[in-house]
Amino acid sequence: MNTNNVDDTLLFLEDDTDDDHGESTARQNCWNILIIDDDPDVHSATMFALQGLKIQKRRLHFLHAYTTAEARQVLIHEEDIAVILLDVVMEKDDTGLQLVTYVRDTLGLNDVRIILRTGQAGYAPEMDAIRDFDINDYKSKTELTQAKLFTAVTSAVRSYEQIKIISSSKQGLELIIGASSLLMTTNNLNDFSKLLLDYIFELLGCEVNAFVCTANFTQIPFPSNIDSAQGLRVTACTEIYQSWLDQPFVQVAGKAEQQCIQKAQFEQRHLFTENQTVLYLSNLAGANLTIYLNCGVTQSASKIRILEMFCSNASVCLDNVMLNSKMHNLAFFDPLTGLANRLQILQNLQQTLNSHQRADSVLALIDIDHFAETNDALGHRFGDFLLRSVGIRLSNHFGDNCKIARIGNDTFALLGHEVIVSPKLVLSLFSQPFTVDHQQVQLSATLGLVKFSDYELSGQDALKDANIALKRAKIYHRAAYCYFTREMGVEIRERVRMMHALRTAFEDERLFVVYQPQIDMRNGKPFGAEALLRWRTEDGDLISPDKFIPIAEYSGLIVSIGEWVLRTACYELDKILKSGIKEFRISVNVSQAQFTHPLFLQVIERVLADTKIPPECLELEITESMAMADLEVLTLTLGKIKSKGVRISIDDFGTGFSSLSHLQKLNVDKLKIDRAFINEITSGTNEGSITKMIIQLAQSLHLEVIAEGVENLEQANYLLQFGCYQAQGFLYAKPQNKVDFHAWLHDHQ
Repeated sequence: MNTNNVDDTLLFLEDDTDDDHGESTARQNCWNILIIDDDPDVHSATMFALQGLKIQKRRLHFLHAYTTAEARQVLIHEEDIAVILLDVVMEKDDTGLQLVTYVRDTLGLNDVRIILRTGQAGYAPEMDAIRDFDINDYKSKTELTQAKLFTAVTSAVRSYEQIKIISSSKQGLELIIGASSLLMTTNNLNDFSKLLLDYIFELLGCEVNAFVCTANFTQIPFPSNIDSAQGLRVTACTEIYQSWLDQPFVQVAGKAEQQCIQKAQFEQRHLFTENQTVLYLSNLAGANLTIYLNCGVTQSASKIRILEMFCSNASVCLDNVMLNSKMHNLAFFDPLTGLANRLQILQNLQQTLNSHQRADSVLALIDIDHFAETNDALGHRFGDFLLRSVGIRLSNHFGDNCKIARIGNDTFALLGHEVIVSPKLVLSLFSQPFTVDHQQVQLSATLGLVKFSDYELSGQDALKDANIALKRAKIYHRAAYCYFTREMGVEIRERVRMMHALRTAFEDERLFVVYQPQIDMRNGKPFGAEALLRWRTEDGDLISPDKFIPIAEYSGLIVSIGEWVLRTACYELDKILKSGIKEFRISVNVSQAQFTHPLFLQVIERVLADTKIPPECLELEITESMAMADLEVLTLTLGKIKSKGVRISIDDFGTGFSSLSHLQKLNVDKLKIDRAFINEITSGTNEGSITKMIIQLAQSLHLEVIAEGVENLEQANYLLQFGCYQAQGFLYAKPQNKVDFHAWLHDHQ
């Protein structure tokens, strides 16, 4: 081998390199031509013949191998070789043909074009070589002039380009099909954007700086495990995703990039320039994504076609991911405020209870005081804006350290460290007014809190218990707060248990009515009775009315129970009257829930019609607190009841601080003195002065008066002296079931 020629060749190669581009840049814009020949002069002559040649606007870059071993190394380590100029005879007569077999069968390089050259055609006859080996051209070195070499290489390169386009298109189509199925199953925009770039990089065959965005350039952050050294970035998503993206945003789009993106978005099309590529995806709902790549693909029509096809399929998948994201938002976020909803905060609660943060965490429920009145007065639209303002203020103050949710119409939840979730701090946020629609609105809030330091229940229970504490805070004082205690839990759960038990008892007919006689103390003759409700459990125990009547009122069951008591008492009255006892009355207690029920008057009418008792023999007892609640409504309802002939009595009189003007306006028949004042008669406290005053008041208003809870003769004598002649109490008779009551009446006639 001529070493001088080798040196000349090396100098020639150095002259051939690009002056303005590095090796990697040159390789990307050139066709790689591999010359395999043991004669250095062949290498030099070939390069000289092809110098300055550009095929499809790309120059030629030459690779050299002088032995079979060198050729194998180049073929293994170099990629994208377009043409191999191969000498048939090197170390052996068939070395070139063996290399052809190695290239095709061992390395599987089927795209590269092979031009076989020989100086001794007899060693490898042209017809046999073409028939038996996968070569693309066979030339004798003597006939391979500059023009023919130029033509042969140009033809081979063009053939290689076409084959690569076909091969790339096939691979791209396979990739697009596989990508479509995976993109279609993506549930959020983050994952969708990451997959978009992964597939685009695979289609391009390289990774470049890139990001994904939408019209407002809100960012879609990558997961934290992305290698930032690769220079990859993902930004931007629409506002509807803001509520569930936790990662901080990183602005990476410069002015030039933004101009390209805006142009593609405005024109709603892909944008291909020499150094930049912008791909545009849109869906049926009008949402869009823009993918920016800081590389150009204008030199490859096949890549452009593949990218356009990929984006067309990805746009269809974008519909699905938007739908999934919308469903996710509807499932876990409040559409009005953008905050988490009840379901999301429940998940946060459970995670906190199962983590080491449990010991220091607190859940607070924040209820806006009198929000319903504000809504009614200023309108629901104004109320919505007000709730958004509250959510924004909570987010601005607690958003970085706490979980915030809207779990009810005007109720927010706050979950975080007990030092941060401080009642005084939360309430202080409401000290400044909220500005809504150019109006200043001052709000206050009430808080119910649960500490998790020794909490053993689930997230669902924590939410319930915080609500228990909230209701307790409301009972005592608005614009206050209350921490949940175990005693509260026991109390409310006992109330719920009793509520269900009461409903079952009513359905199973374990409730019954007893009757306590009412006596004219002047002659000892009974003139009426009060119907009283009782509850006996399956075990035979009696539940005190003081315990279950409030439960019945709280649950609303009192309306059905009350109607049943009224009907039962009236049927008993009918039996009494038919037994020959004349001018006998039955009094029945009516709760506020019954009295204000819109069908209460119809209930009275039906009962009177069904039992056919004289209306004047029925007396309804209402409490003094009810009488003082809403005078206008009460007066109207009492007037309708009185028009049917039914009598009205005010029960527990003296405990509700009635005013004389109220009593004068009420069309009632009787006052019932509360037993607490009867007990004072014999206790030495003012000698029953309040009782005496009530009796005098009734007399001045021309109302009947009756004392309840009369237990001894001394009380009875004082009452007679004061001018009260009607009484009921243990001195005369205890409440009795209907059988005993009928027997008692028979004995006392």
